[in-house]
Amino acid sequence: MKKHLMIPFIAALFAITLLASCGSNSDNAANNNLQEPAAAQQAQSETGPGQTAITKTENGENEENEVVEKGSNQPAAGTTAASTNAKTTITNNMITAFTGETTASAKYAAYAKKAQEEGYPQIALLFKAASTAENIHANNHKAVLEDMEVSIPVVKPQFTVKSTQENLQDAITGESYEVSTMYPEFLTNAKSAGNQLALISLNYAYKTEQKHKTMYENALNALQNNQVKTLAGQYYVCPTCGNTYETTAPKRCGISMTGSERFIKITNA
Repeated sequence: MKKHLMIPFIAALFAITLLASCGSNSDNAANNNLQEPAAAQQAQSETGPGQTAITKTENGENEENEVVEKGSNQPAAGTTAASTNAKTTITNNMITAFTGETTASAKYAAYAKKAQEEGYPQIALLFKAASTAENIHANNHKAVLEDMEVSIPVVKPQFTVKSTQENLQDAITGESYEVSTMYPEFLTNAKSAGNQLALISLNYAYKTEQKHKTMYENALNALQNNQVKTLAGQYYVCPTCGNTYETTAPKRCGISMTGSERFIKITNA
């Protein structure tokens, strides 16, 4: 009889112990579920932009998450400022170039008249051709300024006409500055500003002025050695870029690829 009573008692005791154990495990799981999100939130709050936050997945594995700063895809303030400065610089450069070429065109026309008066028709012809080319450069620069929606300044050329020899020396000085300093600097600035039209216009002038410099140097040398009559008797000027050729012209311009049928022929007639 006692044996039969002990079996139910042991079974009941085992059941009570089992229920207590399950309740304890359930509480621990609930506590863990409450604590893990808080810990993950703390890890994220303590992790700066560009760093990596480590959280646990549902499987208990560590997961790395890169923290990205809000608005990090926005351009830096310095980038906008640099772009504005580059635009301002090339605007000023184009105004300077337009003013310079407009002045040079008027000046060389006056120098041509002076050379003709002094009995140097060949040198007068060179100045006339160069004046035509500089006017083309000025108009190209003006077109760039108009495309940039910049007001075109009114230019009142100021220069002094001296002897033909002094005028040639002045022309060489001006062309040398444009070739060695002004246009290379302006081209660099146009590239930084990403202005393709400015690059084209400036390069047209830069390439042409290199040729003008050499032509003026040859003319001065001829004048000093009493060989003026050996200079070219006619010139051809490209209407697109101002490129200048002595005596004959190629089938196409070596700078702008313009066909020679469009070239401007410069003669004393």
